[in-house]
Amino acid sequence: MNSGRRLFLSTLGLTTAGASLSLAGDIKNPRATSGDSRVEPDWEKRLTITVGQKSGADLVGSDEKVLQAAVDWAARHGGGTVKVLPGEYRLRNAVHLASNVRILGSGEDSVLKKEASVKTKLKADSDWFDQEITLENADGFRIGDGICLQTKNPHHGGKEVWKGTLIAQTGNRFKLSKALRKNFWLMGESTAATLFPILNCEFVEDVVIENIALDGNRENNENLNGNYAGCIFAQDCSRLTFRDVTAREYNGDGMSWQICHDVVVENCHSHDNAGLGLHPGSGSQRPIIRNNKLERNRIGIFFCWGVRNGLAEKNKCLENSGYGVSIGHRDTDNRIIDNDIIRSGKAGVLFRPERGKDFAPHRNLVENNRITDSGGETGIAVDVQGEVESITLKKNEIRETREPAKRVGVRIGPKTRDIKLVENQISGFATEVARPEQ
Repeated sequence: MNSGRRLFLSTLGLTTAGASLSLAGDIKNPRATSGDSRVEPDWEKRLTITVGQKSGADLVGSDEKVLQAAVDWAARHGGGTVKVLPGEYRLRNAVHLASNVRILGSGEDSVLKKEASVKTKLKADSDWFDQEITLENADGFRIGDGICLQTKNPHHGGKEVWKGTLIAQTGNRFKLSKALRKNFWLMGESTAATLFPILNCEFVEDVVIENIALDGNRENNENLNGNYAGCIFAQDCSRLTFRDVTAREYNGDGMSWQICHDVVVENCHSHDNAGLGLHPGSGSQRPIIRNNKLERNRIGIFFCWGVRNGLAEKNKCLENSGYGVSIGHRDTDNRIIDNDIIRSGKAGVLFRPERGKDFAPHRNLVENNRITDSGGETGIAVDVQGEVESITLKKNEIRETREPAKRVGVRIGPKTRDIKLVENQISGFATEVARPEQ
């Protein structure tokens, strides 16, 4: 089997533990059978459609419409590969991926770039059952644009967000692709902006994105929180693979996945994003984050809200302005192993203080990492805070190559319990280990 097809099959679950029998030779001459998505023949060729900007491609164009058409065509036939040929593709809306579809670029020569955003206030109230909005200024908004509405909830003051597409227009009035289901009232200072993820996955499975560059055009776009977007955004999905992807310059996160299980991110470069380099969040189970380069983001890897049994291995977290790795709310039983975490702005690794013991990130392992030059003059390489328990820091090289100043190698908070330090090498700090009794 050639390596390309092996990688594709593996991401579709055909070389994982539950189905490895087919590749180990224990199942002879498998057949394609209705309903069996785990074991099938190793086909020499699979359904592929090409997208390019020159004649010769199956579909010719340079925007999200041609990419979406290719995805929909592949999905309509049960799945396949969308091969994105070299060129810069300018997007006014997200490309929405479908189950069993693979996006395969041509490396850095295939660039999906977000167009500049426009933003305005709403001119009239829209209720939760409405499917239209009225804009104060419609200049720059077009039918087909991806749109993000934001408002302040009148009852508790929290932010409400809606994402969709503009599908019809009369003057400043636009019809939306779906009903709002939230109130967007003038009293909440409601706004509309052409903000969206570049590649979007929702309620899909067995999706592969590889060998492609995604550019968020940060300088010309408003910020959008990583719980709603990013160069890649996924929610309520399973078995996603992002491989050899460059995610850069998004005014938000590089890659964010929420309530997504068995996500694999490997050999990717997420850099110069305003938010998080990689954002596994909201109950995502068993993420594997391996061999990635995460630099000049606010945080390199941000474990967020109930991420469990994950692995972050052999990554390079470089010059992130806040933290190299941050882990918090019920993020338990994860392994952070053999990473280089260098020149983080505040701390190399942070265990966040949460609401209490029941919300803390227990039973995590930090092993064989190299954590170097963290924070400013009062910087901390590894900061373990809150009521967290059963954390093991083992065989890490924790170094400060600048002046010791007031820097700390490992700070252990007063409410922590069972924090084990095993065979770490800590050097160059004013205080190597700051414990509660100190």
